[in-house]
Amino acid sequence: MFLWNGRLVQEDEIQVSYLDRGYYFGDGIYEVFRIYDGKLFEKQAHLNRLFQSLREVRITLPWSEAELSAMVDSLAETFGKKDGILYLQITRGAAKRSHLLPESAEPSMLGYCEEVVRPVEQLKKGINTITLDDERWHKCHIKSLNLLANTLARQEAADAGAEEAILVRDGRVTECTASNVMIVKKGVIITHPNGPLILDGITKQVVERLAKLSGIPYRNAGFTLEELMDADEVFVTSTTKEVMPVTMINGIKVGSGIPGVITQLLQHGFEQKFKPAAAAELLG
Repeated sequence: MFLWNGRLVQEDEIQVSYLDRGYYFGDGIYEVFRIYDGKLFEKQAHLNRLFQSLREVRITLPWSEAELSAMVDSLAETFGKKDGILYLQITRGAAKRSHLLPESAEPSMLGYCEEVVRPVEQLKKGINTITLDDERWHKCHIKSLNLLANTLARQEAADAGAEEAILVRDGRVTECTASNVMIVKKGVIITHPNGPLILDGITKQVVERLAKLSGIPYRNAGFTLEELMDADEVFVTSTTKEVMPVTMINGIKVGSGIPGVITQLLQHGFEQKFKPAAAAELLG
């Protein structure tokens, strides 16, 4: 089933206008909810970020947050007890092509679920990454449809045999193409502070809470490229990557080249939040 402008429908009932501003201008936002065993994970945090993005781009929905929350629940129920994602995309709607915001356009909303397998082997072993210049716009805190710079950087990483690209702006690390990035140095977790240069990741928020509960120092202070390369541990966080160890950057091992102790502790804590059996799956 699909969620289309407030109704659950079959795929053949979806009709997107060629005048939709999402098509012309990327004029819209999106959100990706994680589903574990049929249950939405951190749903309210995702809804909070979605409505913040809507406010930033000045799109007003005809539904309240409570109504949209109920729609998301209904869509997730059609997915069954599986692991996956719920993708929700909202554009400003159809209007005559003009750079000015139309006064009468009605927002267009599409949602669907799909299965996503947890990257268990990568979570155990870590991933290879490269660093690239951050060439994105200066409003990365908005989860907008404008992802061309991200996709080009992600493809450059794939061409280099890497799983992700860590982005650097003016010598300081911001985030990755589709994840936040953190380092561990002398037992302290350090990451870029929230603001217009990064997306406030939901998994990033969970990790900060877990660090505080575990007594691990956590600093929203940012770090340089040099500090990244000298870190004891590096990991990235996202809805689909969870707490993913980085074991190589630009062909150079991170620390000992295996996931670090603090990274593994956070992985365990994260997994306990949604599926207690997942810790055994990862450690086994």
